[in-house]
Amino acid sequence: MAKAQIAPRTREYEAIYVLRPDVAKDNAARIASRVEEVVGREGGKLTLVETWGRRLLAYPVTKHKRGVYVYLKFVGTGSVVSELERNLRMQDDVLKYLTIKLRDDIDLGSLEVKPEDVKFEAIEPPAEGEEVEESRERELGLDESALAERPRRDFDDEEPEEDEAPDAASEEEPS
Repeated sequence: MAKAQIAPRTREYEAIYVLRPDVAKDNAARIASRVEEVVGREGGKLTLVETWGRRLLAYPVTKHKRGVYVYLKFVGTGSVVSELERNLRMQDDVLKYLTIKLRDDIDLGSLEVKPEDVKFEAIEPPAEGEEVEESRERELGLDESALAERPRRDFDDEEPEEDEAPDAASEEEPS
């Protein structure tokens, strides 16, 4: 006996993914094109894309205090969501992502989408005045460029005075 095929239900979803704050322009564009490709390949349709830009994170994520937020709204089946999240998980520049179901039973035929609403905006590099996060090496003073920028202190160049007595323990010879 043949089983009746149940058509997958089309639902409306929204997703937000957060990129590293120092993401290169071409890497952000590559991730955006991957998102478009995955949603289209799995039978979904993007309805809205917004780039919210660099924002402060609520808590540090992999030692980053800021991130580049991208908001998506799309329609599709559950396979679109699982494939999209699998692709975002594989990207090193993606810090976090979250997908939420908004509505059930959406009719794809009646859905109107403006082309300018689904266009990904280019991500600009951080501005010169914007605070750059310090690496662990730089914080500890192991980075040579950090040493060059460090202000000199008066006592850095001073030699110990001759009238100071060296430690008595260092002069004793082992017996």
